[in-house]
Amino acid sequence: MIRVMIVDDEILLRSCMQRILESEADIEVPVACDGREVREAVAAHRPDVVLLDLRMPEVDGLTALEGIRAHQDPPAVAVLTTFLRDEDIAAALRSGAAGFLLKDATPQELADAVRVLASGGTVLSPAAARIVVDGYLGAGPRHGGRDPRLDTLTEREQQVLELLGEGLTNADIGRRLLLSASTAKEHVSSILTKLGLANRVQAAVAAHRAAAEGNLRPSALAETR
Repeated sequence: MIRVMIVDDEILLRSCMQRILESEADIEVPVACDGREVREAVAAHRPDVVLLDLRMPEVDGLTALEGIRAHQDPPAVAVLTTFLRDEDIAAALRSGAAGFLLKDATPQELADAVRVLASGGTVLSPAAARIVVDGYLGAGPRHGGRDPRLDTLTEREQQVLELLGEGLTNADIGRRLLLSASTAKEHVSSILTKLGLANRVQAAVAAHRAAAEGNLRPSALAETR
């Protein structure tokens, strides 16, 4: 069972999301609270996933995110917001967010995102993906020109990077490429080091950008599909 915590200052929205998620057989929502209670709630309920509103009057969402990520063995956190701004995405990524969802997501999109996050994947709404692909966070040149760090990746690492761009977990990457999950994890770690990235979300951003700008070498990934 996936344990989800919803952190939002709007009581009605919290209740709606809680009902939606608890209608799924594999998801439970032991707590829904506002930002003032978040650190204590994470410690008490040990959620697998936290859906965190970025704009709350009492506690800033980024401050709450940093507090959640400071826990030992922290949950995956997805920022849930009405609108996305470039600077918010950059700050949340630096603070360890595993994804971004807009509040107009459908019930199925919300439930699917929770499952991806719980399994170690990343989630970017189409709106968030457009912003990050446009180059705000940058791994290399913003537009045009190939990031030379991409050339340090092996063909296998390029394949893994492409799959990180799809938000896949280590286990999913392993299944796609006929590797063990531990080997996939080693490739992910190598990619992060070579590209100077902090986490898988930034790797997904780099993959989206490189693909959008045509800066990934042709690979054999299509042969594995």
